[in-house]
Amino acid sequence: MKFRILLALLFCSTFGVSQAQKKSKRPKNIILMVGDGMGVAQIYAGMTGNFGHLNLEEFPVIGFHKNQSSDSYVTDSAAGATAFSCGVKTYNGAIGVDPEGNPVPTILEIAEENGLATGLVATCAITHATPASFIAHQANRSMEEEIAMDFLSTDVDVFIGGGRKFFTDRKDNLNLVDSLKMRGYQIANSIEEVEAVESGKLAAFLADVQQPKYSEGRGEQLVKSTEVALDLLKTNKKGMFLMIEGSQIDWGGHANDTQYIVDEMIDFDNAIGKVLEFAKKDKNTLVIITADHETGGFTINKGSTEKGVVEGKFTTGSHTGVMIPVFAYGPGSEAFSGIYENNEIFHKMLKAYKF
Repeated sequence: MKFRILLALLFCSTFGVSQAQKKSKRPKNIILMVGDGMGVAQIYAGMTGNFGHLNLEEFPVIGFHKNQSSDSYVTDSAAGATAFSCGVKTYNGAIGVDPEGNPVPTILEIAEENGLATGLVATCAITHATPASFIAHQANRSMEEEIAMDFLSTDVDVFIGGGRKFFTDRKDNLNLVDSLKMRGYQIANSIEEVEAVESGKLAAFLADVQQPKYSEGRGEQLVKSTEVALDLLKTNKKGMFLMIEGSQIDWGGHANDTQYIVDEMIDFDNAIGKVLEFAKKDKNTLVIITADHETGGFTINKGSTEKGVVEGKFTTGSHTGVMIPVFAYGPGSEAFSGIYENNEIFHKMLKAYKF
């Protein structure tokens, strides 16, 4: 009799742990971080320039995605980000639309519809291709005034980046910043004003168009913006979706500038460190780090982790078609191992949320 009772207790205990583990696999929060133009060489250049280490090394799950767009072997940022945000392969230049130009719901919009807090952070204009693809639906990435108008069609809680011009200096003479204020947004025009916001909705414009390089005055804006976004969004008990872009790794590739890549890669990794710190403490956050494509055909010929020095070479000033790494941490991270198409990242996130 005692043996049966002990066996029953053991079963209940094991079943309870199993159920708890099963339940914990659904993340409350998903944070997607995109290092635009970041291939394996860019990552290792940043690692070398940071004396041999990056926060990325702490991610236990690694995969690769194939990033070809619907109309080109080499994708652009718009089609690449739309694959992440909407789960469809589309044409280069497309913002949140399928190959026929039809709007497709984004992961941010779906999260919002399910009561989650949402946010976008970038080191470029917030209307630029990657952040735009999570909130807008336009035929071409060049339609930045139309993309800015789409920000009024969602209830996104936080967005921080450049691009003030597309909200205020418009062909239709509308002042969308005034419209944002009427919708309850606090408006910030500097990183100091961003850091002063402790609650509520935030629309921050850190540049008229594009923010400067890290090395030319932008400094710690990405890390500070990430911290503020996390603090504002975490108050939602249902959870959050946050997309953070290290935008200018790509620009270093286009410029064939190794040091530009290294500086931007380290800055992006510092933001990754803040997100990882949050996820470790929260224990219910899935963090995904990837890129839309590689830029520059970048490789490393020489370097020194002791000196933090990298000698890079380039094959092009454009994007390339190589596979891109995916790093994942937290509940649901195991789904991101292996090799798969870039639009599968959307479906893996949606499945993790279990809406």
